Amino acid sequence: MAAGDDPAYVDHPLLSPSFIEQRRYQLELATAARNAHTLVCLPTGLGKTTVSLLVTADRLDEHGGKVLFLAPTKPLVQQHAEFYREALEIPDEEIVVFTGEISPEDRAGAWDGARIVVATPQVVENDLVGSRISLAEVTHLTFDECHRASGDYAYVYIAERYHEDAENPLVTGMSASPGGDKAAILSVCQNLGIQEVEVMTDEDADVEAYTHDTSVEWERIELPDEILQIRDALNEVIKDRLQKLKSLGVSSTTQPDISQKQLNRMRGKLQELMNADKSEGYKGMSTHAEVMKLRRAVELVETQSVESVRRYFERQRNAARSSGASKASQRLVAEPKVREAMRLAESFDGTHPKFSRARILLAQTLGIEGGERVIVFTESRDTAEALTEFLSASFDVRRFVGQGDKESSDGMTQTEQKKTLDAFRAGEFEVLVSTSVAEEGLDVPEVDLVLFFEPVPTAIRSIQRKGRTGRQTEGRVVVLLAEDTRDEAYFWISRRREKEMESELRDLKSVAGDIESELGPPQGSLKAYKADGDAGADSEDGADRTAPTSEAAASDASAGGSQSGVESGVAGDGTATNGQAGLTDFAATDEEIERAGGERIENGDASDSAVESGSSDSKEDADEADESDKTDDPEGVVATAGDDSEETEVVVDQRELDASIAKDLSKRDDVQTRLETLAVGDYVLSDRVAVERKSIADFLDTLLSGERSLFEQVGDLARAYARPVLILEGEGLYEERNVHPGAIRGALASLAVDFDVSVLRTIDENDTAELLLTIAKREQTERDRTVSVHGETSAKTLAEQQEYVVSAIADIGPVTAQSLLREFGTVEGVMTAREDDLREVDGVGEVTAGRIREVVGSDYQ
Repeated sequence: MAAGDDPAYVDHPLLSPSFIEQRRYQLELATAARNAHTLVCLPTGLGKTTVSLLVTADRLDEHGGKVLFLAPTKPLVQQHAEFYREALEIPDEEIVVFTGEISPEDRAGAWDGARIVVATPQVVENDLVGSRISLAEVTHLTFDECHRASGDYAYVYIAERYHEDAENPLVTGMSASPGGDKAAILSVCQNLGIQEVEVMTDEDADVEAYTHDTSVEWERIELPDEILQIRDALNEVIKDRLQKLKSLGVSSTTQPDISQKQLNRMRGKLQELMNADKSEGYKGMSTHAEVMKLRRAVELVETQSVESVRRYFERQRNAARSSGASKASQRLVAEPKVREAMRLAESFDGTHPKFSRARILLAQTLGIEGGERVIVFTESRDTAEALTEFLSASFDVRRFVGQGDKESSDGMTQTEQKKTLDAFRAGEFEVLVSTSVAEEGLDVPEVDLVLFFEPVPTAIRSIQRKGRTGRQTEGRVVVLLAEDTRDEAYFWISRRREKEMESELRDLKSVAGDIESELGPPQGSLKAYKADGDAGADSEDGADRTAPTSEAAASDASAGGSQSGVESGVAGDGTATNGQAGLTDFAATDEEIERAGGERIENGDASDSAVESGSSDSKEDADEADESDKTDDPEGVVATAGDDSEETEVVVDQRELDASIAKDLSKRDDVQTRLETLAVGDYVLSDRVAVERKSIADFLDTLLSGERSLFEQVGDLARAYARPVLILEGEGLYEERNVHPGAIRGALASLAVDFDVSVLRTIDENDTAELLLTIAKREQTERDRTVSVHGETSAKTLAEQQEYVVSAIADIGPVTAQSLLREFGTVEGVMTAREDDLREVDGVGEVTAGRIREVVGSDYQ
């Protein structure tokens, strides 16, 4: 379009008139994506979402059904939903948002009436596992920021289910930076079932007209002596601890600038010592945890701010004083050199030079140059808060961070995030100080300056951030670099990786056809497709998470092999397939069970086994993830998808979703999984059988732990269910921890004799899933027993009893119960609240509020 020409708009029955500007590159990309499962690669800010919108409009117009759009964070979900409501001639109430803030019951009700659902992937994954929704009618599925589709991320599971369940599937993946190399891009495509790759870069003539130059400036900052003294004191302790690790033979250096890769190798060697039951391994692991904590403190004082390291030290002090504190934390805060560093940090009354330089750059951009908006990115939430306070003395500044975390750092709710971005977009303030939550795809308006408080070593994040500027006008990017610090290493890593990414995107464009030929057709099941490509099947920790299909299991059985711990010649339900006796052939009859059965114990006494206490120092806490949305609202909702009488039902505790078991079971046509927050047990298989699953490591940890013991958990399980089962999963029962074999045998004996619990062993999660299904089919098919969830834990506090009472109303669950009690103060207040007042509470929608009033106010029949 020539300068000065009036724009032309896309004309379509479902598009709002004069809303979507005609851009040739977008139309070409949409045409390609309409005809095949397609990865769309386009620089940030050039309308990837518009491409997906055009495909969505066509699919709804031609095929009907419904559309699912997935985005990794709640702010992105809200933004995309608003865009779709503005751009499409579809009633707003038919374009719905699914996030963890909306109860599963309300989501299940909204799904049926929606034409477009915009959601975070974790809630969709949970709803699929819980059989609350079906993807059968979804005719277009978009994965935004699809480079995340690796390992155990929810995108991978959802894509597999979509290709399995949808009657007329079409996938669009979108990213400005799909991966660091060809293998990563291939993996993303295979995990999502993508066939075609469409790439456009800034160098394409159609795209070039809508882009502007983004210059990058690296500014080196010299640290003052006061800050270097804090760093040097900490580095002395790191040297001392590395010397101890060197004496154990796991470290070859004592230099404090040790890399994360080297630390990971040390941890692997220490784990080998622990597996060999050598005490040096446990002591070394505790020392390794100290090094990790100290390394984090050095990084904060060098590259972030003194205030951030002050807050970090304060959290370490609090952790050391808490019950169950690790020895690493206690030794750390007692170390004289660390205490000296703490004192120096507390007494520092100057300004970190990065803060001062940031203020000068903002003054130049907003004052002298007449700019309007600036974004400042930092890795640390503590720095974001301190920087916001510091800059507010000179500019109108607001912060943009994720939700609150366990370290008591105040976060932002989804509503607060949306209001902040809307205000920034409207020009109500001029500086946005943000953590990484604003990186991926959020429609932050074009800015005059993007200021990085530190280099970003990951190519994807670096490109995403720099995409915030240079959209409409020439932009500027400045990266602050503290000299002779980790910033220097990150600088070179960032430069190298970003050049690689730019080169790879150009190469990707030239070899897209070759990649497509490697991908092959993914129609139908992705399982066989993944097995052929052998990419994307492994989880991030290297464990194979891809469950075998029932067809594969049958194939293995017929070939004489074994499948998931079930002997060859025995089907998943325990029946014989080769003329030999199967599991159910040896089953006792109901009459035999009745004759043999005695009264259940009411309260089993755990034996006083002498459990040797081994060192159990905890590893360093992982950095808080701004947008996890992983924990769904733990509600008990009756399944709405698939009522086939032949299905076997398995009730899964919400907290078991970290394992692959529930997801693997949910993929099977003959199984219906249902998610609940169970009071006791991890899986319920009938009205009398409930299962507690423990990995070998978890089992041994519960023996060592001072918290709720294994015997307490099993005691609750035995009181609630007539046939309690404990599954021990994994190998190395006597090698995994420093626990005396006699203590382990004593615990197993007590479980079997004192608690009358069946203790079963499985090899891995696949084996556990097969065993659960075998028991469930035996109970529900052979015994014709129903699934019933009951039981409760012992000794509830008053608050827990109040939550229990309220959570039972209309099956709203404990999370919503807590919100209601916080709002109304008492159980009585919840019971007497008006429906309008109930709807004002977080997590309570119109459906839930109506059901609460119905249950509380209706006459008892």
